[in-house]
Amino acid sequence: MPASASDNSIALAQALIRKPSVTPDDAGCQQLLAERLVAAGFQIEMLKFNDVTNMWASYGTDGPLFVFAGHTDVVPPGDTQAWSHLPFDASIDQGMLFGRGAADMKSSIAAMVVAVERLLSSHSINGRIGFLITSDEEGPAVDGTVKVVEHLETQGIKMDWCIVGEPTSTTHLGDIIKNGRRGSMNGHLKINGTQGHVAYPHLAQNPVHDALAALDQLSKETWCNGNEFFPPTTFQISNIHAGTGVENVIPGQMNVTFNFRFSSEVTDQILRQRVDTILNQHNVNYELSWRVSGQPFITGRGTLVEATMAAIKSICNIESALSTSGGTSDGRFIAPTGAQVLELGPVNATIHQANECVSCADITKLTDVYEDILKRLLT
Repeated sequence: MPASASDNSIALAQALIRKPSVTPDDAGCQQLLAERLVAAGFQIEMLKFNDVTNMWASYGTDGPLFVFAGHTDVVPPGDTQAWSHLPFDASIDQGMLFGRGAADMKSSIAAMVVAVERLLSSHSINGRIGFLITSDEEGPAVDGTVKVVEHLETQGIKMDWCIVGEPTSTTHLGDIIKNGRRGSMNGHLKINGTQGHVAYPHLAQNPVHDALAALDQLSKETWCNGNEFFPPTTFQISNIHAGTGVENVIPGQMNVTFNFRFSSEVTDQILRQRVDTILNQHNVNYELSWRVSGQPFITGRGTLVEATMAAIKSICNIESALSTSGGTSDGRFIAPTGAQVLELGPVNATIHQANECVSCADITKLTDVYEDILKRLLT
């Protein structure tokens, strides 16, 4: 590969990092990408939903549709004094590109764009290519990919294959491919009691006491044993609050926030019913609301998995492992359309941290891997 092609993807990653696109501000990233893609022959549709900027770019008119999906938004950099290189300077030091979004996930987007530019400059393709880019992945994720997918569905546009550029690698580029994700559901539980003086507990009802046995059972419950794709479902309490802050008042209510990360062995409805059953068994006076942020999905071995693993083997000379661990991604909005969905990106050791960085050599390799996948599927 010519050195200029390698420099091209690194330079584009730097240009993207220098735009401080903290959620939901795209800060001009998508305009830069659109200009590159138009020059490569893409049609661009900018989709604005409330404060969120989204871009759908498409090339070709018939055949199977391969989509690169990603996000231009980043989390805030935090205390800049904790950074050895300023978070939006996109500095390169000892072969590492530093900056907020370097790993999550502007380097992936740069690699995707350059891979497509290189492919289309040298090959005719048998199919179509799309880019689905949002500025709402790190935030509420309500006006981003999910809305674009709904828009594409109304247009009758169906994806066949999709790679999301999330940073999936652990120690070496390509060692982990995410071929699915667990479901995620949050519960907001309010236990009702009666406030009173701690010296007169018979005149009050302590919601903390009422809830302890039920919460203990919930935390020890086996919700499922998982399966070949997913680990067992987990339940974690993330916040508990009760009381007025003084020592001599029995609280009138207690608020608990918890999360399920669940496998395909259970449904969100089954989990809700089992939580209700346990709370009722302990005679808890409660109110409970739920928010499902993603259903579990899986892409089994097939054309996309095989092409991706073969490309990584060819470029990186390693055998990849399939995994569904970790948090959620925008793949959860794309998989229900029937598309085969994988996540593949750089090493994730520094994501959301000060001094977030990615190896420049890995950006070059990732560009090669993405181009190789496209060749295997579309040429």
